[in-house]
Amino acid sequence: MKRPPHPGLGLVALREIRFFRRDRAGYLLVIVVPLIAFAVLTWTFSSAVVRGLDIVVVDADRSEVSAKLIQSIAAAPGLRVAERANDLKSATRAIRSGRAIAAVYIPPRFEEDLLAARRPQIIAFYNAQYFTPGNIASRGLSDAISDAVSQLSPLRDVRLPSGGGGSLVVEQYVLTNPALNYAGFLLRAVMPTTLHVIIGIATAYAIGTEFSRRSRRAWLRCAGGSPLIALTGKLLPLFLLFFALLGIEALILHAGFQLPYRGNVLMMVVAAMLFIVAYQSLAAVLVLLVRDLTLGLSLVAIISSPAFGYAGVGLPVLAMNGFSKAWGALLPIRWYQQILFDQAARGSPVQASAPAFAILAGMALGLFVLALWRLSRLSSEIQREEDAPLPRDGRGIPGAFIGEWRRVLADRGVFSLLIVAPVFYGVFYPQPYLGQLVRKIPIAVVDDDRTPLSRRLIQALDADEAISVAVRAPALDVAQRALSDRRVFGILEIPPDTEREVLKGNEARIPAYVDSAYFLVFNRTLQGIAEGAGDTNVADISRGLRMDGAQARLALTALSPAELLMEPLYNPTGGYASYVVPAAFVLIIQQTLLMGAATLIALGFERRPGVRRTAPGASGLFGRGLAHLTIYAASLALFFVVLPRVYGFSTLGRIEDLALFAVPFVLATSFMGQAAGSFFKHRETAVLLFIATTLPQFFQVGVSWPREMIPPALQQLRRIFPSESAIDGLVRIGQMGARLGEVRTDWLYLWLLTAIYFVLAVAVSRRRAAIEAADAI
Repeated sequence: MKRPPHPGLGLVALREIRFFRRDRAGYLLVIVVPLIAFAVLTWTFSSAVVRGLDIVVVDADRSEVSAKLIQSIAAAPGLRVAERANDLKSATRAIRSGRAIAAVYIPPRFEEDLLAARRPQIIAFYNAQYFTPGNIASRGLSDAISDAVSQLSPLRDVRLPSGGGGSLVVEQYVLTNPALNYAGFLLRAVMPTTLHVIIGIATAYAIGTEFSRRSRRAWLRCAGGSPLIALTGKLLPLFLLFFALLGIEALILHAGFQLPYRGNVLMMVVAAMLFIVAYQSLAAVLVLLVRDLTLGLSLVAIISSPAFGYAGVGLPVLAMNGFSKAWGALLPIRWYQQILFDQAARGSPVQASAPAFAILAGMALGLFVLALWRLSRLSSEIQREEDAPLPRDGRGIPGAFIGEWRRVLADRGVFSLLIVAPVFYGVFYPQPYLGQLVRKIPIAVVDDDRTPLSRRLIQALDADEAISVAVRAPALDVAQRALSDRRVFGILEIPPDTEREVLKGNEARIPAYVDSAYFLVFNRTLQGIAEGAGDTNVADISRGLRMDGAQARLALTALSPAELLMEPLYNPTGGYASYVVPAAFVLIIQQTLLMGAATLIALGFERRPGVRRTAPGASGLFGRGLAHLTIYAASLALFFVVLPRVYGFSTLGRIEDLALFAVPFVLATSFMGQAAGSFFKHRETAVLLFIATTLPQFFQVGVSWPREMIPPALQQLRRIFPSESAIDGLVRIGQMGARLGEVRTDWLYLWLLTAIYFVLAVAVSRRRAAIEAADAI
């Protein structure tokens, strides 16, 4: 006779491995979903350098010089002249409809004014609502136009007289990520954030099922009655799996994208372990507190899903409001991301990451002890609460409509998903982004010139909105230590004899060393330094001279032969919240409705005592879809009408266009969720499979990552989800003022998805009904 296995850590871990091997939803969650997410993200960012952004040109001059200028723009890295428009109205329509990301207007008599040294004005418009591609296009246009007009200007070889004719020229030295690899920056942040959602959900599922489908008594019995062994044994297999997934992520970045790991590898490895333990323990605490699988999953999702914004990667911590800083400090991912960027990307000394490491270790230990204490307090009695029978559909479409409303109001979990969650996320999600702009980024200045000019330059830098001079270092190595300690994010060195070179009429080069670990900070820091140097140049040109005098005009024209106006459209302040929140609102609606609709369908098929399993027909599915449309009417109004005005976002769209566009989006999402739910055996499966897809989807729509850089095959696959077309259409209508006809392609495609998913839902529901009928015989 075979002896029973001895209770202990190994038996608990073996029990857990067997459960996840048998449970299809759990297996998909911990193995398939993260690997698919990694593959999609890697595929999305496979083109590390942004190229091919479409530009429209309005050439009102049609001269030889303007033709050369257009050739220079077309030759610029990252840009492509896709269209020649006849007027600004046509160019604006091209941007609003998505055919171009930016437009350039060359005025009449441009050649004549440039050759006559009259500083003609060129205007460039770029779509700031599509943040990353718009800013890349803006920077590319600015560099291309400035270089072109400098070469075309008749004053390019003119040497101005001394006495202030020289200028300061900022030499940019990019630290951390010299190739400005957007893919490396984003993947390093997004992959762990996606994984941390899966860590929390998987742990909550593993523990929560002990209160529903499994037995807490058996769990503790396998551990010999020891809560410590029970908790450790349950978490250990998942811990090892997630640690392996973090290793795969590191391999993708290192081998696939050639991103070096510059810092202490041992610290990164231990930090990864603490990161996993912290989120496992956090999920365990929440589920053990509520002792309910569905509610525990919801709490974990509420905390983990919006954590990317609070981690300080997209918008840095220094730009957040007080609540966001405080809440972010309570999240382990904030400290893990800081360690990861300091050690992997920046190569900072170990002591620079020591405070974040200590906080992360304290969180992991504290949460584990709290989970252990809670488990030890639970009695051996299993308190089951049977679900109350849910209302059934009445006859026809009206009966299904009323029945769905009654089910939503009767089921606590579904009510939370469809009614409470959108309101909560509408308030909670935007908080870290509401600062909009990064202001007063600290920099260090090393003044080796110590002249009136250098002092004026430092004053101009400190007066700029983007930066502030936080450290005046006596030497470059002192400034570098401040950079490593995150006290500053850039260093400006003013070499000896800078003023002398300017007074001699020469260009004086001042090196700027800027940390590019966080791209928004990098761009704003460079902008502030360039603005400070430019203001100093203009001030020096005008010193002692009349600005309308010939010598001042000559000096200014030599410095800048043409006046370039960069005009951001639809997001005039360049605010971070104005671009990210409207797109995120669409994803929130899709994810909550997908999970809610799938959960309600799955509930009808669950094996529950005294409840007959049912499969809705075509009229039932359609009635439920109409119910979801009316349920989400309030959330749609909140997200696209009320909150944009409360938060101060652009609101150029017509409400009737928004409403008409939203109808197929909600219906397509509802039918997709109902089709998926017909495959599920348990209600919580919808949360397990859909919750981790949100962040990868965000980078597929062209708002944050340029659509031109997404591989063609992925361009087609991404459109399986309604949100991919809905974000593009609703953002263009709501924030950019597009009419329904201008987003007609997206609107018609959503109607196509509505029809496809309705037919699929009917087919799957009928198949499931046949299977259930066969099982009942």
